[in-house]
Amino acid sequence: MPINTALVSIGKIARDQHIPAIENSPDFTLTAAVSRNAKVEGAQNFVDIETMLSAQPDTQLVSLCMPPAVRFDYAAKAIAAGRHVMLEKPPGATLSECHELIRMAEAKGVSLFVTWHSRYAAAVADAKEWLAGKQITGVEITWKEDVRLWHPGQDWIWQAGGMGVFDPGINALSVLTEIMPNAVFVKSAVLEFPANCDTPIAAQVAFHNPGGGPVNMVLDWLQEGPQTWDIAVETAQGAMLLQHGGAKLSIDGVLQSEAPDREYAGLYARMAALIEAGASDTDLTPMTHVADAFAIGRRKEVEAFYF
Repeated sequence: MPINTALVSIGKIARDQHIPAIENSPDFTLTAAVSRNAKVEGAQNFVDIETMLSAQPDTQLVSLCMPPAVRFDYAAKAIAAGRHVMLEKPPGATLSECHELIRMAEAKGVSLFVTWHSRYAAAVADAKEWLAGKQITGVEITWKEDVRLWHPGQDWIWQAGGMGVFDPGINALSVLTEIMPNAVFVKSAVLEFPANCDTPIAAQVAFHNPGGGPVNMVLDWLQEGPQTWDIAVETAQGAMLLQHGGAKLSIDGVLQSEAPDREYAGLYARMAALIEAGASDTDLTPMTHVADAFAIGRRKEVEAFYF
């Protein structure tokens, strides 16, 4: 039987990704939507999670899509009610919140999934396999996109806790930490804050790589035209280029694979497997790198930003 699922916060990411993934999955059925301002046809709609949890005791999974600053309370209530929980990235406002949710889920015996959708891009698994055992001599991450295109009018991303350019940048970190054969650590960072914002609009981050050459990341949220989501890796055995956020893989300039977006389908397939196994998947490494960049990064004030 499909797993009854509630989707909380019906915004752009819910409509563009979560709802189609649930509708096309044999493992889930959307039974509830929770939003103060939107409704989903075919599901029972609620304005608060408490009412939904009470009215639908057979809804087993709660998938949370609201901004991270307010996500903890929703997740905690769902876990306390014995429901499995999926957390849209980034999983929380702070690492301490995330660790507490992990503890709560373990104590309650429910599955908790800290999702990193970019890890499920079509070519990421192949990139990880190719890099295994190779001597890495350098990594360059270039993640540049247009905030006005992807987050039109969303002021929360510029408020403290909104992460700014690290909202997309954490996707790059989720891929990096998935494909690298060894751990890396933030060594230095320059964070560019618009004069009227609490979060950065661009960043340059350097990592210490005990296993080999330098790892550098450039993030920019003002790129117009074609968007850039690339990870280039040089090794002693050849060069790898992962493009389009992980959808396209080339080795030594030769295309190896390219496929359309199926990231969220992969997330829900993984969630079904976790529930079946009575397990959780709670890797916080990408968020730890972001926290480290904020902790040791040098702040640089730049021109004010307006939508």
